[in-house]
Amino acid sequence: MMSTGNFSYWERTAFIDNADVIVIGSGIVGLSAALHLKTRQPKLKVLVLERGFLPSGASTKNAGFACFGTASEQLQALKHTPDQEVARLANYKWRGLQRLRQNLGDENIDYHQHGGYELFMEGENAGANEAIAHIERLNNLLKPAIDGHDIYAVADAKIADFGFDGVGHMIYNPFEGQIHTGKMMRALLNKCYQKDVLVLNGCEITAIDNEAGHIHLTSPQGNFKAKKVIMATNAFAKQLYPHLQVVPGRGQVLVTKPIAGLKLKGTYHFNEGYYYFRNIDGRVLFGGGRNIDFAAEETPEFGHTDAVKQKLTDYLHNMILPRQDAEIDYWWSGIMGFGEELSPIVKQVEPNIFCAVRCNGMGVAMGSLVGEEVAELAISF
Repeated sequence: MMSTGNFSYWERTAFIDNADVIVIGSGIVGLSAALHLKTRQPKLKVLVLERGFLPSGASTKNAGFACFGTASEQLQALKHTPDQEVARLANYKWRGLQRLRQNLGDENIDYHQHGGYELFMEGENAGANEAIAHIERLNNLLKPAIDGHDIYAVADAKIADFGFDGVGHMIYNPFEGQIHTGKMMRALLNKCYQKDVLVLNGCEITAIDNEAGHIHLTSPQGNFKAKKVIMATNAFAKQLYPHLQVVPGRGQVLVTKPIAGLKLKGTYHFNEGYYYFRNIDGRVLFGGGRNIDFAAEETPEFGHTDAVKQKLTDYLHNMILPRQDAEIDYWWSGIMGFGEELSPIVKQVEPNIFCAVRCNGMGVAMGSLVGEEVAELAISF
């Protein structure tokens, strides 16, 4: 590794010491914040620091769901959140998805609006009946939030078409879609480069000091300074600010090898959204299962557990692709940020240091607006 005392004058003036704003984290929130800063104030010198070789956390490790919530998830939220707040959050996620598409273009993120489905197993009649009974209520509540559309409808007739085993009921949402999150992040990076945003990878921030009118950042690669800092590290926020109410949640994911004649098209959730799958390039992507052992998955460490891998494998072979010889090609995990409140945390944590974290597993939907919101906050101070 290069000695931190061996930076040249050129390196210091062009890379290290010339930032007006430093953004920590190059995921969807961090890059959206950087992009918005340069759009609003083109002369700002914006530097993004990322600890990983690629964006760490969830932005390139999620399932690529352009979704804003199943009927069961909305009903669960309504049990402890006022109606107007549930509608506001649905609208926020909906607008966030439209902003993502507007900013990057559907072709550049491989967006397809095949719709989303919530599945209920044959033994889950109580949950299915409750969700179905509240469809009219949910549609009336969310219709103004989702551009005047009715959202949810019973779709039991489609179960046989998809070839599922053990699924008793299904609710369809035609306004949800799917993206390729790797392409999304490349498109975001390209837009940032076009705006002269500098992104440095492999640079983990270990300490932040606020003194003498500048923010000083410590990393193994050297020290950085800026007038303002935006922290967009989501699940890893507590490593720098332990008081923030953000709990990491690991999601484990698999992708099969290509499957001839795959019938799936769309995004699918079951078990209150704790399991999710979709089609991608003639394969099935399937993830979830952190509800098997919440404590074990409340970790900032990537990896897998045998219990979750076994459960995902069982569901894949017995429910999603029964009587098919599906082989698993990839396994990985991502780290999301959760909290008891459904809203993200966008605030000033100390003078000239701002955070935008806790997307509650909805970073694709929320991230663009969360980034813009924290950028506006930083500009206003």
